[in-house]
Amino acid sequence: MVERNIIEIDEDKCTGCGLCIPNCPEGAIQIIDGKARLISDLFCDGLGACLGHCPEKAITVVKREAEPYEEAKVMENIIKCGPNTIKAHLTHLKDHGEQDLYGQAVSVLNEKGLEVPVSDDPNKTSNCGGGGMGCPGAKMMDFARDPGGGAQGDTSSQLSQWPIQLHLVSPTAPYYQGRDVVISADCVAYSIGSFHNDFLKGNALAIACPKLDDGRDIYVEKIKSMIDDAKINTLTVVTMEVPCCGGLLQIVTDAIEKADRNIPLKHVMIGIKGDVLIDEWV
Repeated sequence: MVERNIIEIDEDKCTGCGLCIPNCPEGAIQIIDGKARLISDLFCDGLGACLGHCPEKAITVVKREAEPYEEAKVMENIIKCGPNTIKAHLTHLKDHGEQDLYGQAVSVLNEKGLEVPVSDDPNKTSNCGGGGMGCPGAKMMDFARDPGGGAQGDTSSQLSQWPIQLHLVSPTAPYYQGRDVVISADCVAYSIGSFHNDFLKGNALAIACPKLDDGRDIYVEKIKSMIDDAKINTLTVVTMEVPCCGGLLQIVTDAIEKADRNIPLKHVMIGIKGDVLIDEWV
């Protein structure tokens, strides 16, 4: 048993609609006795492709003791379901930047003499349209911006990656490697008009809401992984002046305390009228 991310299904909220099932290529979920059930820890990779497809919000990602995820066993299960499910699973791994798991899955297919139905380059993400079984909302994209853009008065976006929500990002994604990272409260970009030029330009991004988001421990572990595994350069936390927003700074400081590497941390606080109240290295 190891401590890792894995889905948890709230049986009280689950209506048994089954919308989560086609969005779990690994086959970890089945409807049993009218409820969605996680049939095996071994089959759940903890990436949460099923989360956004539950209308009742009955599925969350938690960190607990679980059987280690085994890609080879998952592939044995997936191969039985045919090429469409194989393709959905490989696409799912690529979209989340899971290069190691992708390589293991391709090795299983090669050993069995089966065709790899998608590009064998794990860094190439799939097209957004898809067949409905991938997770296009979490598809990893790293798109360069013109460093000369964003002059004063320019309203062009400075976003150069996707996804940005902390629940969806892979902490070891290419766009975090060695970068200066901004972790921003959700409301900040709507409160200060110069957010793109002042904070986002040239930086990688993750956004979160410490009041409304679940999975605080998951956030701490993801940020720790950014520091230790992606070896990010600096962290800037941008919060609002409202009291509940202070939790985001605490999440980041907790992650820094747990991390093996030391990195500079900056805190910027934005007022509800868009003025900068705090701008200091912590």
